[in-house]
Amino acid sequence: MKILVLAGGLSPERDVSITTGSLVADALVSRGHLVCLCDLYTGLAFDGRQPAFSRDRIPPCLVKRSEPDLEALKKSSGRGDRRVGPGVMELCREADVVFIGLHGDVGENGMLQAALDMDGVPYTGSDYIGSLLAMDKDLSKQLFVRAGVQTPPWIRVDLPDGSADDAVGRIETAIGYPCVIKPVACGSSVGVSMPGNREELKAALTYASAYGQTVLAEKKIVGRELTVSVLGGRVLPSVEIIPVKGFYNYENKYQKGATTDVCPASITDGQRLRLEEAALRGFAALRLRGYARFDFIMDAAGEMWCLEANTLPGMTPTSLLPQEAAAVGMDYPSLCEEIIRLALAK
Repeated sequence: MKILVLAGGLSPERDVSITTGSLVADALVSRGHLVCLCDLYTGLAFDGRQPAFSRDRIPPCLVKRSEPDLEALKKSSGRGDRRVGPGVMELCREADVVFIGLHGDVGENGMLQAALDMDGVPYTGSDYIGSLLAMDKDLSKQLFVRAGVQTPPWIRVDLPDGSADDAVGRIETAIGYPCVIKPVACGSSVGVSMPGNREELKAALTYASAYGQTVLAEKKIVGRELTVSVLGGRVLPSVEIIPVKGFYNYENKYQKGATTDVCPASITDGQRLRLEEAALRGFAALRLRGYARFDFIMDAAGEMWCLEANTLPGMTPTSLLPQEAAAVGMDYPSLCEEIIRLALAK
């Protein structure tokens, strides 16, 4: 099969995506497929060459500790804010299927999916509607509530001028401390802070607004962090995430040894069933397809609080979906092929 793997892009999660893309592409090559790994943003391979379909093995690219410098990338490439590089759509049309290995930006907000739909190109994961609904944390939480999926109380805050002063009082009244501040449309914990007082809140709002003018202020739920994936209508074993220090932020997510992951999570059968039911309800409420991952906090009373959904879960060496698949006997290349099978079946 001829498979195009799209990765990179112009997103704070670019490096995560490059790692995902390189590992997915190599796994598919190992299964005998003709594979092309392409940077959505530049239209080039990640070594600067023109991308091509081949069966050559692809070396892994590992995530750096800090987020990429997107301004430097825009300047060096000369492409500015244009999201799709030259020749990318032609490669999509040449492929039998596109494996979307992107994270954030147009890869997860539905724009790329809409473009591929208009060209009749098969691709992995959810369509443009599900991608949009899941990417916007405010919209997804509204749909969770309507579907009976418990989610922490929140408010949406617009910061058109980057000023946090007007928002502080609203958040203190509606949410209080401690709270969680996050960009409304980023993943990988990019731009996330957990302020415990007014000064920390102002700093958190300024930090989050660097990734978009709309942010989410959410009540912080104290408890155990769990995640669970849905793959082809099947709920995989859950994972409990225990950071060595701090919370599950960008660095802790992608640096080896920064967290302890327990899979399957040590929870009761009743807790597992509630977690699985909430994930399936969330999957249906957001109109998702193929696969997705849901993040939860389980509080001291055993209540499950759904934080968000991820329509393009990471596939890095520290990512959670591959661990969940391994727990049911599915190795990494088999997981990649199953995601492709689901894409072609739809």
